[in-house]
Amino acid sequence: MDFAFPWPASQGEWLAWSSAVVTLALGLFLFLAPGLAFRALRLQPRPEKAAAIAEGRGRMSGFYLGVSLCCILLAQPLLYMALGFSWLFTAFGRLLSMMSDGANTPFNWVSIVVELALAALPLAFALGFVP
Repeated sequence: MDFAFPWPASQGEWLAWSSAVVTLALGLFLFLAPGLAFRALRLQPRPEKAAAIAEGRGRMSGFYLGVSLCCILLAQPLLYMALGFSWLFTAFGRLLSMMSDGANTPFNWVSIVVELALAALPLAFALGFVP
């Protein structure tokens, strides 16, 4: 069995693939430079709690890297759907936090727009809105 890199062939695949590449870049950022990534995300781990950095490197980057690499390497519509719904629920969680936790800041508004865009790209392809 030969493995060939599945290059996007249609406009919808390019949109979904682009979302996966951005997710991969965010995952690599969290994996390789978690301290800098936490500062960019406006998070500050306590110096005496080194395990917080491990959460960024392990749990946060792990999902970003795993899902995005599966999407890029396998290019299956259901994987793109998983990526899209993951970003959609990320945006929904941020919206809930903005409404109930007092996190209504300009940073969160920009983040929710980015997350909704990253959700819409693969979902538009996976659900057949963009061929």
